Amino acid sequence: MKLDAKAFALSFGILTALGIFALGVFAMNGYAEPFVTLIGSGYIGYDATLVGSLIGAVWGLLDGFVGGWILATLYNKLSK
Repeated sequence: MKLDAKAFALSFGILTALGIFALGVFAMNGYAEPFVTLIGSGYIGYDATLVGSLIGAVWGLLDGFVGGWILATLYNKLSK
Protein backbone atom coordinates (compact mmCIF):
# COMPACT_ATOMS: atom_id res chain seq x y z
CA MET A 1 0.00 0.00 0.00
CA LYS A 2 1.37 3.39 -0.99
CA LEU A 3 0.82 6.66 0.81
CA ASP A 4 -0.38 9.76 -1.00
CA ALA A 5 2.65 11.95 -0.27
CA LYS A 6 0.82 15.25 -0.76
CA ALA A 7 -2.09 14.32 1.50
CA PHE A 8 0.22 12.91 4.17
CA ALA A 9 2.45 15.98 4.01
CA LEU A 10 -0.50 18.35 4.30
CA SER A 11 -1.99 16.50 7.26
CA PHE A 12 1.41 16.32 8.96
CA GLY A 13 1.93 20.04 8.32
CA ILE A 14 -1.48 20.95 9.76
CA LEU A 15 -0.88 18.88 12.88
CA THR A 16 2.55 20.44 13.35
CA ALA A 17 1.11 23.94 12.90
CA LEU A 18 -1.64 23.27 15.46
CA GLY A 19 0.91 21.93 17.94
CA ILE A 20 3.25 24.89 17.51
CA PHE A 21 0.35 27.34 17.83
CA ALA A 22 -0.96 25.63 20.97
CA LEU A 23 2.52 25.66 22.48
CA GLY A 24 2.77 29.40 21.88
CA VAL A 25 -0.63 30.00 23.48
CA PHE A 26 0.31 27.89 26.50
CA ALA A 27 3.55 29.87 26.82
CA MET A 28 1.51 33.10 27.02
CA ASN A 29 0.08 31.69 30.24
CA GLY A 30 3.48 30.74 31.66
CA TYR A 31 3.68 27.11 30.55
CA ALA A 32 6.33 25.68 28.20
CA GLU A 33 8.28 28.93 27.86
CA PRO A 34 11.67 27.17 27.46
CA PHE A 35 10.28 25.13 24.55
CA VAL A 36 9.00 28.25 22.81
CA THR A 37 12.38 29.92 23.29
CA LEU A 38 14.13 26.87 21.85
CA ILE A 39 11.81 26.56 18.85
CA GLY A 40 11.92 30.35 18.37
CA SER A 41 15.66 30.12 17.82
CA GLY A 42 14.91 28.29 14.58
CA TYR A 43 11.52 29.76 13.64
CA ILE A 44 12.08 33.49 13.04
CA GLY A 45 9.33 35.53 14.68
CA TYR A 46 7.98 32.74 16.89
CA ASP A 47 7.29 34.04 20.38
CA ALA A 48 4.86 33.63 23.27
CA THR A 49 2.37 36.12 21.81
CA LEU A 50 -0.69 35.66 19.64
CA VAL A 51 1.04 37.07 16.55
CA GLY A 52 4.18 35.08 17.35
CA SER A 53 2.10 31.93 17.71
CA LEU A 54 0.53 32.53 14.29
CA ILE A 55 3.98 33.08 12.77
CA GLY A 56 5.15 29.86 14.41
CA ALA A 57 2.11 28.04 13.03
CA VAL A 58 3.06 29.11 9.49
CA TRP A 59 6.63 27.92 10.06
CA GLY A 60 5.26 24.68 11.53
CA LEU A 61 2.99 24.15 8.53
CA LEU A 62 5.91 24.57 6.13
CA ASP A 63 8.29 22.49 8.21
CA GLY A 64 5.72 19.78 8.84
CA PHE A 65 4.75 19.67 5.16
CA VAL A 66 8.34 19.14 4.05
CA GLY A 67 8.98 16.58 6.79
CA GLY A 68 5.74 14.73 6.05
CA TRP A 69 6.49 14.65 2.34
CA ILE A 70 9.97 13.24 3.02
CA LEU A 71 8.54 10.58 5.38
CA ALA A 72 5.82 9.54 2.92
CA THR A 73 8.28 9.40 0.02
CA LEU A 74 10.74 7.31 2.00
CA TYR A 75 7.95 4.98 3.11
CA ASN A 76 6.77 4.53 -0.47
CA LYS A 77 10.30 3.81 -1.70
CA LEU A 78 11.14 1.36 1.10
CA SER A 79 7.82 -0.53 1.11
CA LYS A 80 8.06 -1.84 -2.45
